[in-house]
Amino acid sequence: MFSIFGVPVDAAYSLVSGFTGILTPVLGGLAAVAAIIAFTMAVRVLLMPLSLRALRGQAAQARLAPQLQVLRQRYARQPEKLQQEMSALYKREGTSMFAGFGPILLQWPFLSVMYLLFRSPQVGGKTNTLLTRDLLGVPLGTHWLSDPGVLSAQGAVFLGVFALLAGLCWLSARLARRWAPIPAPVPAPAPARAGKRARPAPAQAQPQQVPGGTLVKALPYLTVVIAAFAPLAAGIYLITSAGWSLGERALWRFRVSGRDQGAQQADRG
Repeated sequence: MFSIFGVPVDAAYSLVSGFTGILTPVLGGLAAVAAIIAFTMAVRVLLMPLSLRALRGQAAQARLAPQLQVLRQRYARQPEKLQQEMSALYKREGTSMFAGFGPILLQWPFLSVMYLLFRSPQVGGKTNTLLTRDLLGVPLGTHWLSDPGVLSAQGAVFLGVFALLAGLCWLSARLARRWAPIPAPVPAPAPARAGKRARPAPAQAQPQQVPGGTLVKALPYLTVVIAAFAPLAAGIYLITSAGWSLGERALWRFRVSGRDQGAQQADRG
């Protein structure tokens, strides 16, 4: 077992197993599935402040990207000056270059514990009984390519999981592009004084084609690939987590829109 996460996984297993036992008289065979969904949502609620902070950091990075590009061009041969100017820009905007990355790293141990719990056949040296439960007759510890095959009823359940997960990934990527923040305009150069030559304006940051654009577009669907090689329980966890992430992004967008509308009304008043 993964020594670093052994104790947290054991604790999470006890919680989910206990919750499964409580739900069994009410939900029967679906108790374990409901417990997985409920536990995942509970952990994501605790991590929501970090998730929203990461979204704010990512939005700030996207908004400042043109100005950062101008600084890189202007001080390409002065790395120390470039670092100073970038730090000053981040300070003026009240953010940092790690604002969108740090909160994601802080969430990683918690998400790893949940994923390991729902894919490990043994926990604490004993059989993971959660994986012996089933969804529509398919054991939660079953893999997609295991017997009786892809074209069986078991395969149909997995295909349904993959379709739902792919739909969530597609919707999340689509909304992320639609809700991308508008980059801040690059300040125009100051007019030249009399008798002095005007300094050439810095090159404007132009949209650049990202290398490996097809790969970047395919990255959101990596979760589907992971689900294809993980037990059904892990697939249920991934669906719940992906759906929650989509809801967090919608909540963040709603808060940003409300704040912008409030600022506009204040300006008019």
